[in-house]
Amino acid sequence: MKNKRQSISVVLATFNEENNIKDCLESVKNWVDEIIVVDEQSTDKTRDIAKSLGAIVYKEPHEQVFHITKNKAINKAKSTWILQLDADERVLPEMKKEIIRILEGESFGYDNWISPFRHSINKIIKIFSEPRKLNSPASAYWLPRRNYFLNRYLKNTGQYPDPVIRLFQKGKAILPAKDVHEQMKVDGPVGWLKTDLDHFATPDFSRYLLRENRYSSLQAKFYKEAGLKITILNTILFLFFKPAGTFLNLYFRRRGFLDGFPGFVFSLYSGLHHAFSYMKLWELYKNEIYAK
Repeated sequence: MKNKRQSISVVLATFNEENNIKDCLESVKNWVDEIIVVDEQSTDKTRDIAKSLGAIVYKEPHEQVFHITKNKAINKAKSTWILQLDADERVLPEMKKEIIRILEGESFGYDNWISPFRHSINKIIKIFSEPRKLNSPASAYWLPRRNYFLNRYLKNTGQYPDPVIRLFQKGKAILPAKDVHEQMKVDGPVGWLKTDLDHFATPDFSRYLLRENRYSSLQAKFYKEAGLKITILNTILFLFFKPAGTFLNLYFRRRGFLDGFPGFVFSLYSGLHHAFSYMKLWELYKNEIYAK
């Protein structure tokens, strides 16, 4: 006998996402119990589109750390389970089925994750340990993500499975709201889903540069708060060694070369993120001097 299906809310924080919000909400609107959108005063049609798709929309002030707004959306949810999404993400049909099985008590996910390549090898000869099915629901779940960059999915370059904690029981997870790339803080065990979440964060280079500009500005602020100073050694480290180290790690160790030109570009600019952030730190100190 099937258990009664538990309720689930989808929550999003948004700002000027009219080009993404429709596809995101279309991927969940027919099977979730509630959609909550907390919008940071978008100047485009984000709120109108979200309302037309059945979302409950709230308008809130802009926060420099976007995760503060995500927490506001999480706290407004009323369901037993919460699926936190970004507007540039899509829940694929396979993931929808896997989540519904958890809600119905038919399956509870896995204790780990194995790459499709290793899983294929195991079908021929079992070399790698396979994830074990959980016997009870976890407090939260890691979701593997497929990242779309410059018109292709990055299967290497350190970009897959790119796990994120997004599915969790209400009251069991929250974002620390200190860093844009942080993970959820979870009270209890964390499991894995085996299906992928689609992520269209940077389908073209112009959007990538917009995000990099925002992230490097935020990172410069964090550097300043941590007391990082502009010195000769730090300049050499952040303008040369860190960019080179990150590029070599992603392009060779993480096999970015297998992702073609997009893999090269992603590896290169991931390294340059250190330099951009450091140069903006220098600007912060200069502006502080001029303001006196």
